[in-house]
Amino acid sequence: MTDPHVTGAGDRMLRGWRWLGAAWLLVVLAVAWHQWQFWQQPRVDSDVLALLPQEAGDPLLSDATRRIAEASARQIVVMLGAPSAEAAQRAQAAFREYLEAKQAGGEALLVEGDSPADWFAQARDFYAPFRDRLLTPAQREQLAQAPTDELAESALASLYGPMGGPRLTDWRSDPLGLWPQWWQARASGAGLALGDDGLLQAEGRHWAVLQFSTHDSAFKLDGVRRVQDLLDGAMEAAAKVSPDLRALNAGVPLHAEAAAVQANREVNTIGWGSLAAVLLLVWLAFRSLRPLLLVALSLLVGCAVALTVTTLVFGKVHLLTLIFGASLVGVAEDYGIHWFASRQAAPQDRRWSLLRHLLPGLWLALLTSALAYLALGLAPFPGLRQMALFSVVGLTGAFLTVILGFPWLDGGRVRETRFSHWLGGTLARWPRLRRGRATWVSAVVLLGFSVPGLLLVRSNDDLRSLQSSPPALIEQQREVGRLLGMPSPAQFFLVQGRDAEQVLQREEALVARLGGLAAQDRIGGYRAISDWLPSRQRQQQDAALTARSEEDVLRQVAQATGEPLARTAFAAGPLDMASFLASPASLPSRHLWLGTIGQGQASVVMVDDLSRADAMALLPVQAEGLEGVRWVDRTADISRLLGHYRRMMTALLGAGVLLVFGVLYARYRRDAWRVIAPTLVAGVLTVALLGWMGQPLQLFNVLALMLLLGMGIDYGIFLVEHRGDPSAWLAVCVGATSTWLAFGLLGLSATPALRGFGLTLLFGIGLVWLISPLFRPPPDAHPSDGNTSA
Repeated sequence: MTDPHVTGAGDRMLRGWRWLGAAWLLVVLAVAWHQWQFWQQPRVDSDVLALLPQEAGDPLLSDATRRIAEASARQIVVMLGAPSAEAAQRAQAAFREYLEAKQAGGEALLVEGDSPADWFAQARDFYAPFRDRLLTPAQREQLAQAPTDELAESALASLYGPMGGPRLTDWRSDPLGLWPQWWQARASGAGLALGDDGLLQAEGRHWAVLQFSTHDSAFKLDGVRRVQDLLDGAMEAAAKVSPDLRALNAGVPLHAEAAAVQANREVNTIGWGSLAAVLLLVWLAFRSLRPLLLVALSLLVGCAVALTVTTLVFGKVHLLTLIFGASLVGVAEDYGIHWFASRQAAPQDRRWSLLRHLLPGLWLALLTSALAYLALGLAPFPGLRQMALFSVVGLTGAFLTVILGFPWLDGGRVRETRFSHWLGGTLARWPRLRRGRATWVSAVVLLGFSVPGLLLVRSNDDLRSLQSSPPALIEQQREVGRLLGMPSPAQFFLVQGRDAEQVLQREEALVARLGGLAAQDRIGGYRAISDWLPSRQRQQQDAALTARSEEDVLRQVAQATGEPLARTAFAAGPLDMASFLASPASLPSRHLWLGTIGQGQASVVMVDDLSRADAMALLPVQAEGLEGVRWVDRTADISRLLGHYRRMMTALLGAGVLLVFGVLYARYRRDAWRVIAPTLVAGVLTVALLGWMGQPLQLFNVLALMLLLGMGIDYGIFLVEHRGDPSAWLAVCVGATSTWLAFGLLGLSATPALRGFGLTLLFGIGLVWLISPLFRPPPDAHPSDGNTSA
């Protein structure tokens, strides 16, 4: 129905608004259709690494890191330790029986890998034709330097001696007993040093080691605790048959599932908590169902549009984006609350003129908030770019719902409640800054608080400070890694070459250096694919050395025994990469081969037990002078990158202040300082508070300050735009309180990045709300007359 009080320009606005409102309704209906489809099969990613930056300018290293992560993304290791071998074996059997019973008749959540015994039999058969070209460095040195007589005497001793060493073939196929020694070296280097019973003995216990892989990728979990619950149940079953059992589990899927469960829980806590706080405040302010429903509608539409656009742009949405987006309800409700706060003082038939009155301030509030949120997208963090897009689109969706929908939907009377009357009236009793002793004393007190606090601020860009996995899970991961000698996937040597042969040769040169460190006990060991697959050049050299030595030895032994002895024939050609990778023998080292990267091939060499003294200082030196070899420390690299972007975003924060001030000056001229000053003062006090609390300053704190710039400006805009209007102060109070609660709930997150983010905004929003009225202009001053008097 056309408003009878709207004429002339009002009629034109009404007609235009009708078409815009219809267009927005069509958009909302399309979003609803997309949301119905999306939630049938939600494309939600829970990869906790998505917040981390891509390797700037080094796609080869990014590709290598991604492949290393993918190699371990499905792997889980379980260790069951008991005082006796029999107890460990009983626990192992009970563990397997429980898993089989729980997973019977359906799709298996966990699939057990081949046992070491099964794997060894297959690998031994694969390597047998190539036994002559598989030598350890010690064997190579022995065959090259030891006299033939000495080697022949050793061979005779092993043939006739009563206590010969373990053999994997008949004596004629390996007269010098070289192969068992090679296998022992491989088993030790791969963490497969198990006893004849298949158990590992360490720290006075016998350990059964089980390896599993998840059916789905670790980063495609849905926030339900399935894998860990299944393992916990199996461990309880194992403990019943072995009371003194110690059970450990480790693997990327467990950390990913813990992150997904935590994120899912926080989405509910923060999202529903924020919504409940907003709706409660709206009810107290207006005591009517219509404002409650319409504000909730604007929030729902804003979040739905944001989710749809984010999914269309990125193909999926991140769980952390949903957590962050859940706090959006603490910001997007400002537009609806401002509408209804102003409607309390306006008759029903003046709502179109009210809209024209409110639009400049609302547009400016949206613009400044959007600029602050868009600043999140300047950092090369895929997760943060999602958050920036989600937030800007969500705010815009809520804003458009208010200005295009509320004038049509809000046709009734909005009564003034006792609570809203009291809250709006508090502005008149709020002090205003005046030139005088009280102002100067307050400034000195604030400086006395802020300066020492700012001096106490320390930055901490260490990636490990963002670790959010449960402490018990982290401790088990470390314990499993120590017992099995597992290397860290974050530190490794990257070896590159034009083809597999060149990569293996360069790797062998590196391994020669690492072997010296391991012999001196300066590192725990290393993992290299060239230990399992020597280069063709090395194979040819070793095959020739083995043939010469064994033929000489067999000749002498034949003379001593009077029996003709012919050497066993071996494979004519060398062992190649394709055959090796396709065989079960590559299982312990397959993840070390990266394959084609860029224009060449690449592999990684991992180092065990980096906790040794000076290990981290020694390792980078080992790559010096070796072409195509470099040491990679991803933890240190990303930490440096986090520090770089923290400094960069701090500079952008300063630039953002100037940009926002320019936008404000275009509207308010000499009164622009009144709009921006509360946010700047609150930002300084917030950083000082973090300093006094001993909280480190990280990138996510700076990002929160950027959002504070955008959100805090809104309160100054409303107070300067509608100076002295109690309804504007009512909207500021209700909006600020709900925003404060929303981001304050983020401070409860167990994710360190979100917790620091929320804590910064918890302080900042509260302070800017308290400070904004102090800078408000006199109620009789014109918005652009430059009146700066108290």
